[in-house]
Amino acid sequence: MKPVALVVLLAFVTSSFAQSLDALMRPRDAVSARVGSNHPEAWSNWDNRRVQPGETYTLAEIEGPGVIRHIWFTFPDSGPSWIADSGCAAPDEIVLRMYWDGAEQPAVEVPLGDFFAAGFGIRAPVRSVPVQVQGGDSYNCFWAMPFFKSARITLTNESERVLTALYYQIDYTREASLPPDTAYFCAQYRQEFPTQLGRDYLVADIEAPEGGGHYVGTVLSVRSRSPQWFGEGDDKFFIDGEGTPGIWGTGTEDYFLNAWGMEQETFPSFGVSRCDGLLADLGDSGTMYRWHLDDPVRFRKSLRFEIEHKGWMAADETTTGNVEGHVERQDDFASVAFWYQRGQPKRFATMPSASERKLPFIDAVIEGATLLEGAAMAAGSAQLQAGGPWTGQGQILFRGRQVGSTLTLTFTVPDDRPRALVLLLTYSYDFGVYQVLLDGQPIGDPIDAFSPDIKVVQHRFGDGPIAPGEHTLTLECVGINPNSKGYLIGADSVRLRQRWEHKRPPLGP
Repeated sequence: MKPVALVVLLAFVTSSFAQSLDALMRPRDAVSARVGSNHPEAWSNWDNRRVQPGETYTLAEIEGPGVIRHIWFTFPDSGPSWIADSGCAAPDEIVLRMYWDGAEQPAVEVPLGDFFAAGFGIRAPVRSVPVQVQGGDSYNCFWAMPFFKSARITLTNESERVLTALYYQIDYTREASLPPDTAYFCAQYRQEFPTQLGRDYLVADIEAPEGGGHYVGTVLSVRSRSPQWFGEGDDKFFIDGEGTPGIWGTGTEDYFLNAWGMEQETFPSFGVSRCDGLLADLGDSGTMYRWHLDDPVRFRKSLRFEIEHKGWMAADETTTGNVEGHVERQDDFASVAFWYQRGQPKRFATMPSASERKLPFIDAVIEGATLLEGAAMAAGSAQLQAGGPWTGQGQILFRGRQVGSTLTLTFTVPDDRPRALVLLLTYSYDFGVYQVLLDGQPIGDPIDAFSPDIKVVQHRFGDGPIAPGEHTLTLECVGINPNSKGYLIGADSVRLRQRWEHKRPPLGP
């Protein structure tokens, strides 16, 4: 973390903690309690639950008045592991719902990962005030969630896999009473895959006729469907029926309190929990959050929040044939709106199914098993390695023995549709430095595939198009990282990533 950013963070946290510590001087007419996954018998350490595919599990049913103060979850990664041989439900396949005071419709309805500021089913660490995720595994929420008569919290497993080894704790206070104007905590998920031309992306459409409320946060996940930077779209808040937004921003990265693009860092009230590159290449994805803790957006009757989907566009996707800086784009957006309001909320979106929440597949994939059939090798050997984080039947593990070792793969481009070449490579502790060659010509810089941990990284080589017909992709070992123990490399798959096939005009003169 940058020194200046660290100073700002420490100042914010110190101020926040000071306020919290001051509150400890005044006893409250309340009693603390917890609902958790602990086994009721002290002799047992079986303190977790299993939620079967399609099952809705009730985490808590609590009588009020009360306030939920803290929620904690953990469960295994979605891939195969010692806990779950066939893997576990992913964060985007689990829906979190909360009901206040006997309401039939949930006030909170969000995929679990998105609620904790990481979208598209990908885990990410978060260090903010209301949401904190340690290592992408320990999910903590500190939003205050009041209720007068009752609270019910459920998880629905919409995966085909079991949600196994689910641990949870829900901490709350039993209150003697709550002020009659206490507002409910609300959160609603919405998505457009892709965003629709001719209208701004809707984040929230809130109605609160019983006394208004205030908007407190946004999580936005984006996948780029065109090359170039996506985030020139302004944020717009229409308060109490305004025809022109009373709050009108200057760009997407500006609303999320970044500048000149997005940078993967997390702060108490804003941040980017995960980000591919600069979120400026075809297929890049990321998640950003903005908490309105000290600057809630207040309204008396209603609030409508929209974000434009405008940005830069590559020359071959514009009507001018030039790179343009302000064009309406069609990227994949998924969002969560967080707010408090008096009275039960009205739902403004319907929760899509788990399959509909998966990003549209835009890659034509040539898997490792297919590539291995026609592979050629020099100074090394190759085998198909199953399991791990790899797609299909597994990756090609090439055991290069020295500098100069080569693995050559053959693939075919079936037609002249605009596609970008993407190569998924594995990094590990005994992997070498490799140059990629397309049809014998070097493309990109040499890739140092050393990593203390095994991970799969996608590499894009231009935005296409690639001519139809047969091509070769060669991985040539050109060196070794001083920390590496070998010259190996892993090739998961070759992907031809689909581009839009229409051109867009720049906005304005």
